[in-house]
Amino acid sequence: MTDTPGAPSAAHEPWVIDELEHAGPEHLDPALVAGFDRKQGYPDPAPDIAALRRHGAGKDATVVDLGAGTGRFALAAAREFARVVAVDVSPAMLEHLRARAAEEGTANLECVRAGFLGYEHPGPPADAVHTRHALHQLPDFWKAVALDRIARLLRPGGVLRLRDLVFDFRPAEAGAVLEEWMAGAADDPARGYTRQDYAEHLRTEYSTFRWLLEPMLDAAGFEIVETEYEGRLFGTYTCLRRP
Repeated sequence: MTDTPGAPSAAHEPWVIDELEHAGPEHLDPALVAGFDRKQGYPDPAPDIAALRRHGAGKDATVVDLGAGTGRFALAAAREFARVVAVDVSPAMLEHLRARAAEEGTANLECVRAGFLGYEHPGPPADAVHTRHALHQLPDFWKAVALDRIARLLRPGGVLRLRDLVFDFRPAEAGAVLEEWMAGAADDPARGYTRQDYAEHLRTEYSTFRWLLEPMLDAAGFEIVETEYEGRLFGTYTCLRRP
């Protein structure tokens, strides 16, 4: 495993938001990071890796994981692809990931402290980008900028695998849909997201509507080739960068 320093970019301009300020407290606190995978439910990266393979990412592929967190996807991807770059704004997350990579003896994984707006990809264009439950840290204007930047770091035909909390309903339905969601929250914050966690997300983070996100993907130069939704709240997109 290697550490690659982030290169200077437009993120250093005074008009660009500080992504560290939008990272969310549990991504910055080492004590919370230690229990992060358990709270997330240990998400399986296999379907995401399969989607990248299905759409052209071979064994020799370079894969960038934006918002890599504790590295569940990045570490699994490093066993399947030639080069994986794990990008995250959180020092605590990256330290956790480095420790796990060292335990596994992972040599083809690079760690970069950066965000969607600051990461500058070194070398030839990437073959694939993965991001899971991270884009919602950015307001919609900056989501659109981030998606444009992702498209530009990918080769033509490169694949984007995007998972996030995305609202597949109209504004008038928000109360009913969100109340149903919060009614199923966990009671124990160590074992899952509580009603309070969900409410804090809605107040302080920037999940968007499906009917706003999909035009952003199109404007960035992506063709959506697969879409899956869970409970009108969680969207999974597989997209190809148009030539």
